[in-house]
Order: sequence, then C-alpha cells, then structure tokens
Amino acid sequence: MDASWSDPRHVLDVVERTLSAPRPQLLSRFSAELGKLIPHRAAAMQTGDCPRSPLKVVGDEAIARAVTSIELQHLGDRSEPGKALVVDGVLGGVERRLVLLASAPVVGRGAVLAVVPEDAEPPSAELELAAQLWHILSTDAGRRATDPSPDILAGSLAAASARAQVITDLGQAHATTLATILAVLRSGRLSDVGARRTAVDLAAGALLDLKGVVDRDHAVSSEQAEAAFAVLKTQLADLVRHTEVDVDLVDPVGDASLPQDIAHTARTLTRGLVLAAVGRPATTRLRASWRLDGSVLRITVRDDSPEVADAIPARGLTDRLTTLGGHWEVDAVPGWGTTITAVLPLGVAEPPELRPLDRLNPRELEVLSGIAQGLRNRQIAEHLQLSEHTVKFHVRNILDKLDVSSCGEAAALVRDLPLEPVARRSA
Repeated sequence: MDASWSDPRHVLDVVERTLSAPRPQLLSRFSAELGKLIPHRAAAMQTGDCPRSPLKVVGDEAIARAVTSIELQHLGDRSEPGKALVVDGVLGGVERRLVLLASAPVVGRGAVLAVVPEDAEPPSAELELAAQLWHILSTDAGRRATDPSPDILAGSLAAASARAQVITDLGQAHATTLATILAVLRSGRLSDVGARRTAVDLAAGALLDLKGVVDRDHAVSSEQAEAAFAVLKTQLADLVRHTEVDVDLVDPVGDASLPQDIAHTARTLTRGLVLAAVGRPATTRLRASWRLDGSVLRITVRDDSPEVADAIPARGLTDRLTTLGGHWEVDAVPGWGTTITAVLPLGVAEPPELRPLDRLNPRELEVLSGIAQGLRNRQIAEHLQLSEHTVKFHVRNILDKLDVSSCGEAAALVRDLPLEPVARRSA
C-alpha cells in the first residue's frame, strides 16, 4: 500500500473528493480513487437507490458493454455487506477473478460493486480500506436518494415509466404466446401431432423474440401508422389463426408518422384489449381498429360478449394510457357487447425546464447568496450562525444540484438571477 494511505489527511481528502462528485459521476470518481489503492480494469455497480439507472459500469469498454444486471444480482447474492471478498464469478459474460464490495447502510438500500482487479490477489489491508470507503460512499448515496432534487425525480419517474413499459410488453408478449399455444392445443382443427408441432414452433419463435428484446435498438424513431399496425397484425397472427373467436383487425384510417413510443403503446393497448375480449365468456366476434383523428389516435376494440361486468381495462393498461395523457371511452351494454376506445394523444408536452434556483431549498439559497457575494465558507457561517462544517455540507449539495464543479461556476450560473444578499443574523 502506498504510504500516503497511512496519512488520515490523505484518506479524508479521498473521501471529500469522492463525496463531492455529482450523482451521475459517483462511480467514475470512486473508481478513479480506488484505482490508486486497488488497480483494476473495470468496475460495475448495482444499487437499489437509483430507479433511473440502477446499473452503472466504468472502465474497459469490452467488459462494460457486456455487463448485465442479472450478473450483478448473482454476485450480490454472494457478497457480504461491509466486507471485500475476492471471488471467481461471471462479469461481462466471462468467468473472472473479482473483488466484491457490498454495503447495507442505515439509510438507503445499499449497493454492490464488482471490480476486475489487475492483481488476482489484492492485499488484505487494501481490501479492508476499500470496503470502508465503499460503505461511506453508499451511505452518502442513500442519503441523497431520500431527498432527490426535482430534476432528478423527474428523470427517475421517466425511467421507471420506461421500465414498466418493458415489463408490461414482455408480460403481454408471453400472455399472447401462452394464449395462442392453449388455443392450438384445444383446437379441433388440428391433429395431436400437428398441434404439438405448431405449439413447439410458437414457443421457439417466442424465445427468439425474447432474446431479441435484449439487443433491440433504443434509438428514438418514428413509424408510419400503417407499418405500426402491420407489426401488430403480425404479433396477433397466430392467435387470430387458432382461436375460435372471429377476430377482425382493421387497417388504420388515415396515415401519419407516429412517434415510436406512441406506436409502441398503441400496440400494447390493442393487444391487451384483444386478449381481454377473447377471454370473456361467449365472445364469438371482435373487431380492433385504429383511427387517426386530428391530434389523437383512437384505438377501438369491440366484442359481442353479453357478459360486460368485467369489461374494465386492466390497471396496467390504464397506467400506460394516462401516463401519456390519454383516456378511455367505454360503451358496455349487457347482452349486446362492449366497445372500448383508448384515446391516445400523438404528442406529449415536455415538462418545463427547471430554473437553477428551483432546485435549491431555502437554506441552500442563503449559502449560495453568500457564495455569489464572494464570501468564504467561514464568513457565510458567521453571517448565518452556522458551523463551517454545515456550510461545507450545503456547498457540496449546491454544486451537486447545479451540476457544477466549483463555487465560481455556481456564482457565474446565477449571476443574472434574482438572489437576496445574505444578511448577518444575531445569535
């Protein structure tokens, strides 16, 4: 171990530099400091405190590109909070010698870090110090997660929505496949051998589709309404072919370019409504259609089931629709059937951009005012009747929330914004 690590001031400097990093840079900053203690090729972290991006990887691109959340989950099961373990495990699809660091702080859900060391057997003293540093960082990260700024919260909600979208889509894809396989096995039109062969082909195709989800392109794009609906027809083709219900999929009336998230959501809503209609008692016919009506897309599924008591869209579908500003129109008449229309806006208004000062609480605004006046931490502490340590704490939060690296940058960022001068308080 480098002799400098025996100096408490050096260790405290490392802690201060690491904790002062903005949240998106925490792992890269910690990896840089850890590299001076335990040289390593890559580091991968999975945390329970960040819904926006729970998996983060830095270092060797060849390793970083291949790391998966499942690998970190398995490694987390083998880790011990508060300890640094040297194990052989899979990271980036390859069996490697790894150093596992895990934490279970009082605040937050903790995190696990997998490091690919240069040395297969790092010294025990370095490992012990690394575990202590990781615990400090995880505790601070958990504290930050309990009080996110509005912009961080907005991003987390958006990420959570995207994650829910993926889960819903995968669930519906599996439900469609299972419903289709059951329809095949129950069908009187196929022999036993033919039914088994068809069911096997459907299952194999579903597995290939599932594998493709992992590698799909995340780039934002658009689809023509006709092309988007054609994809839906392909997804439902096997169900339409093998179910006893007469399913009529009507091509869109009017063509336009749909944002990909809208097209994706439209297919999800349509599949969900079709599956629900097929599952209702005594349904013999159903009709699904899209219609572009000005600034909205109207998705309508109509069935003839006389049982309408359960003709309420599933909560998961409702959440997807309302998140994008849409709503349902339901016409259910006992004995006649049900017509459900999802009205989906073609565009979603972007939330207004937060002004820098909106991210700060009143105390942080007071400290920032002192910074803008050119006062030092000690002077600000005297004016506000605070300890200098408390002022340093607020300064670090201010730099984090404003996403700047120095007090000078913070002062420059708010130079033209209205800010009350910091006033001296009496004890």
